[in-house]
Amino acid sequence: MTAATVAAEDKPRAVSDIGVAGRFLFWTSVVLLCAWVLVPIYLLFVNTFSSPQEVTAFPKTGVPSFDMGSVNFFLSFTGVLKALWNSVLVAVLTMLLSIGIGAPAGYALSRFEFPGKATFRMLVLMTRAFPLPLLALPIAVMFIRIGLDDTPLGLALVHTTLAIPFAVLVTFSIFSGIPIELEEAAWTLGCNRLQAFQKVVMPLVLPGITASAIFAFTISWNEVFAAAVLTVENRTLTAFLLQSLSVSPLHLRFAGGAALVVPALVFIFAVRKYMFAMWGIANR
Repeated sequence: MTAATVAAEDKPRAVSDIGVAGRFLFWTSVVLLCAWVLVPIYLLFVNTFSSPQEVTAFPKTGVPSFDMGSVNFFLSFTGVLKALWNSVLVAVLTMLLSIGIGAPAGYALSRFEFPGKATFRMLVLMTRAFPLPLLALPIAVMFIRIGLDDTPLGLALVHTTLAIPFAVLVTFSIFSGIPIELEEAAWTLGCNRLQAFQKVVMPLVLPGITASAIFAFTISWNEVFAAAVLTVENRTLTAFLLQSLSVSPLHLRFAGGAALVVPALVFIFAVRKYMFAMWGIANR
């Protein structure tokens, strides 16, 4: 057997070994990533649905007893329900404002050419480069002067500032993935621009708009710094929990954390089909 023959036989074996190692590395990374995300959420719910005594006990069983004592204590805690309602109101307002402003801007960027278009896109990206404290403090001073401080609308405007860049960029990419020839065909069949948008473009971009709405809702729901600075009496749930962390018992903190996680998870699962459809459109 010559050296060339031995080398030819060893080559497929080496390729096969690399493939096995690559698959092992891939699945190991997937398992670690899932554990990194899911284990804290699981432990959060275990402590939420355990009695106050079980939350502080050690060692822990890792299985919830489905005792509602911590949840009932959380819901009966003074100010929680008001803060929860404020969070829902601010998040919904943020979602509507972000889509109402971001979707038309994304359509304009994808369909029209105008002076300063590239600069405008750069400015949209740059708004995410500024740290939130740098934006929140001047806005707080301005809102105090015009009477929007400590109001859900004022806080929603700040959260909209954080969410609009993502809404603009996502809708821009979705609109850009839809051929303009589809609109032109609708025009030749008697539709005006608005009718063509409603009947042809809107059904195709709905997944992207839904994904932008999810992101805007989640940003507002989980944001804490601006909520803590701009509100006093009308605090959102995140600001309320931050304010009471130093004096609240441990089981209240776990129940509050679950209250922050659940709406975002429900929202994402409810619209997951639109997100998958958006990825399909974006990959065309």
